[in-house]
Amino acid sequence: MIRLIGYFFGIGTMLALLAAAVVAIYVGNLAKELPDYEVLAKYEPPVTTRIHASDGALMAEYARERRLYLPIQAVPDRVKAAFLSAEDKNFYSHPGIDITGLGRAIIVNVQNWGSRRPVGASTITQQVAKNFLLTADQTMDRKIKEAILAFRIEQAYSKDRILELYLNEIFFGLNAYGVAGAALTYFDKSVNELTVAEAAYLAALPRGPSNYHPFRHTERAIERRNWVIDQMVENGYVTKEEGAKAKAEPLGVKPRRNGTYLFAGEYFTEEVRRQIISRYGENALYEGGLSVRTTLDPKLQLFARKAMQNGLMKFDTLRGYRGPITHIDVSGDWGPGLGAVKALSDVPEWTLAVVLDSSGEGLSIGVQPDREASGDLVKERVEGTVSREDMAWAMRYKQGDKTLKAKSPAEVLKAGDVIFVQRKGDSGSDYLLRQVPQVEGGLVAMDPHTGRVLAMVGGFSYAASEFNRATQAMRQPGSSFKPIVYAAALDNGYTPASVIMDGPITIQSGNTTWTPKNYDGNSAGPSTLRNGIERSRNLMTVRLANDMGMKLVAEYAERFGVYDKLAPYLPMALGSGETTVMRMVSAYAIMANGGKSIKPSVIDRIQDRYGKTVFRQDERTCENCNATEWKNQPEPELTDNSEQVLDPMTAYQITSMMEGVIKRGTGATVAELGYPMAGKTGTTNDEKDAWFIGFTPNLLVGLYLGYDQPKPLGKGITGGGLAAPIFKDMMREALVGQPKIEFKVPEGMSLVAINRKTGMRANEGDPNTIMEAFKPGTGPADSYWVIGMGSDGSNGPGTGISPQASQAIQSGGGGLY
Repeated sequence: MIRLIGYFFGIGTMLALLAAAVVAIYVGNLAKELPDYEVLAKYEPPVTTRIHASDGALMAEYARERRLYLPIQAVPDRVKAAFLSAEDKNFYSHPGIDITGLGRAIIVNVQNWGSRRPVGASTITQQVAKNFLLTADQTMDRKIKEAILAFRIEQAYSKDRILELYLNEIFFGLNAYGVAGAALTYFDKSVNELTVAEAAYLAALPRGPSNYHPFRHTERAIERRNWVIDQMVENGYVTKEEGAKAKAEPLGVKPRRNGTYLFAGEYFTEEVRRQIISRYGENALYEGGLSVRTTLDPKLQLFARKAMQNGLMKFDTLRGYRGPITHIDVSGDWGPGLGAVKALSDVPEWTLAVVLDSSGEGLSIGVQPDREASGDLVKERVEGTVSREDMAWAMRYKQGDKTLKAKSPAEVLKAGDVIFVQRKGDSGSDYLLRQVPQVEGGLVAMDPHTGRVLAMVGGFSYAASEFNRATQAMRQPGSSFKPIVYAAALDNGYTPASVIMDGPITIQSGNTTWTPKNYDGNSAGPSTLRNGIERSRNLMTVRLANDMGMKLVAEYAERFGVYDKLAPYLPMALGSGETTVMRMVSAYAIMANGGKSIKPSVIDRIQDRYGKTVFRQDERTCENCNATEWKNQPEPELTDNSEQVLDPMTAYQITSMMEGVIKRGTGATVAELGYPMAGKTGTTNDEKDAWFIGFTPNLLVGLYLGYDQPKPLGKGITGGGLAAPIFKDMMREALVGQPKIEFKVPEGMSLVAINRKTGMRANEGDPNTIMEAFKPGTGPADSYWVIGMGSDGSNGPGTGISPQASQAIQSGGGGLY
């Protein structure tokens, strides 16, 4: 019997050894196929790029996986406790596989076979192995590989490092990856601000984000969260009282919206996004974890947006109402139908509404219902009224190509028409009728000394049109180009007191004849360069460009960055070539800052995911700025390496002449602000665009208004009448509390009293006296001389140009102001 037992024991031992050998060979072969776990040491997950304003305010985030990488030291203990309780309570004691937990899971699964979902037993280390190094296949081979890797990872890395990898990699749903990204996505909070209940809910999500969706499966989500809280209590991380309080809380999920966060900054943010992609590529933007500090001044951006929108609306409403956005059925519950119409997300002052009834007194309206966090419309329906007085501008309305005048609001709108409205006052049920303007425009505000773009408006609404008219729209600058022409003249021997003939001129090119005219159709005879700028005289500008040569004008236009290549034809002197607002503002910065070239920039600094600065806009150098201590050395000085592209004295002269534009000329409306300011108006041929570019010593703003498909704005529309008031409205807000700083006169210049009409030295008591700036060696003329006048006293001969200029002549001036 004993011999038989020994026999069977021997066979069993042999079989066991054989099985062990087979298992060892099997596991060994699997081990050979394992990936290199050392890649975890070089782990660089896709991280969210964040865009910030100049004051640090968050503007936007870009990511394919919304993740912010947190070192384990930055994760609060209560958050760690929630995940350890939910996923792996023995994490800090097991060697990679929790044998006790595995046995418990097997027993529970056997006992509850078929009655509920199976209980998992993967440790956090195993999940790291699976998520980073393996596929998600549910096979025995994968599970064994996972276990082997877990052992190896535990031997190579600390527990804190493994937990750090886990917390930063896991998927939480709603495109959120990592606990920091999840905290922002679900609760719009940093990880440090999470409550026990919120941390427990996040810890519940990795097992199945869609199973515990906060809105689709709210009860299930609360049940799972409460289970995690119970585990935290059981494991001693929170007290029973704290656990009970946390379980009594609602989920409290408040999803963070995607896209742009800083109000009114959408156009600016999109320009930054385009530049980052152009510089570094899409992967760097959406995965690189860049930290981008922009030049945007949020306060100034609000002023710019408000001024531009008000100006566009004022112009648009004077042209009448164009009708409703769409039409819906209001016979039953109008909420769902109105809720399906897209509002303007970046114009929160407005809301959509549907006309419920219209009469001679006005409109009864239903306001678009709000949405809950889940995205569902609220059940409450809000109604209001639009009085006849509050839609008086719409009594002139469009019907096809005709403009009609209504006697009653009921002729303009009827029940079911969907419209934009704005609440009248802070509360109540009274609303104003609104419509999205057809006219558009672009605006750029810049620091003229650095090129930092402080504000940018690319149109009325980014939600309505993403086309950025500040940087992408190619428009004729009209008379706002004239200061470039005059700067070229002043830099090449002319003075502000030089006199040019303001009289009729005819230019012949083959069979084409161009006869430019001043905006008012009149001519003033001999006038100084200053008067030519102040009154925006086309005839004088053409004669000046002809006298010094268009090649010189083209050289300066290209030097100033207005054009890459300007055709040297005389009509171009009146601004008939196309450029952008950004380029024009950058050109004016040269005149405003003393003649130095600047690079317009919307980005101050870019740092990579490790905090290393990879781009800095400020290229100035400072040798002694990094001294560790003071040893009686002189104060450090910043060295400006900017190229001097215009004589500083010329820059002051043209600035002084543009001060006259505001004091006495076409931009006189801006003078009401009472600040030292220079600027120039611009109106293009056939009044298709209206421009104004102006500046103080430290702030430069340029803008234009016009239709996207260029067409006349209307007879009598000028840059001084349409664009300058918008500039004034913005600067009125921007200059509050700012000192009144005069433009600095360069050393060596002399100020001489001259007669503003003749350009000659003024006699004492002359009412037409003006102080004019002259460079050393120059001054007012001793004898009267008129540029462009024939020897017989006539207006001078006609001017011929090459046949190649025909096209330019056809699109050139003849109504620029």
